Amino acid sequence: MTKLSVNINKIATIRNARGGNVPDVVNVAIDCEKFGAEGITVHPRPDERHIRFKDVYDLKAKIRTEFNIEGYPAQKFVDLITTIRPTQVTLVPDKPDAITSDSGWDTVEHQSFLSDLVDTFKAVGVRTSIFVGTDLKVIEHAAKAGADRIELYTEPYASEYARNKEAAIVPFMEAAKVAKKLGLGINAGHDLSLENLNYLYTNIPFLDEVSIGHALISDALYLGLEKTIQAYKNCLKNIKI
Repeated sequence: MTKLSVNINKIATIRNARGGNVPDVVNVAIDCEKFGAEGITVHPRPDERHIRFKDVYDLKAKIRTEFNIEGYPAQKFVDLITTIRPTQVTLVPDKPDAITSDSGWDTVEHQSFLSDLVDTFKAVGVRTSIFVGTDLKVIEHAAKAGADRIELYTEPYASEYARNKEAAIVPFMEAAKVAKKLGLGINAGHDLSLENLNYLYTNIPFLDEVSIGHALISDALYLGLEKTIQAYKNCLKNIKI
């Protein structure tokens, strides 16, 4: 079964626009779980423009499904992970001012750095995933770094999907097959939506997890959160949508 992890960063963005605590990110996370999400994802950035570091502590006390924390491994982030000890940490190579994640790691160039991080997180019992593209050498070096999983950066797939979905999926299928042979778990995320998720799943049915935020929260404005989560979960079944 491919798990759905809901990224709630956009809920924090709305809250921060007005100050106060409306909407309440903790309550939204609890509702996501109640409506069927198998995990909650957050991505605290240095400027705390959406999820704040305090939110992470508050969420840790309430989340009953898998907790996935994404981020660039600056020392403050590393300290957060070793203290919180979430189910999973996803390492991304974002610059501090990045609007959103826009590339995967060069695991060849950063092999030593990533290996040390994986060792640090494994020592405290945290599953470690490395955010990567579809370059097969990069995936091989993610395995050499000791990662438990990779997260495939799916923006290129989503961008090409409307033009040629058959061509769009090919590099992701190949990457996933190599990762599986190497013993890596496989996550996926970025720009996945109700339009393109089922096709990704039917071609890579052994995905462990998809992490979806922007599109899901946007759909919830029209459908409501409960119906939206169920719609995304339906995409993770062997049915044509």
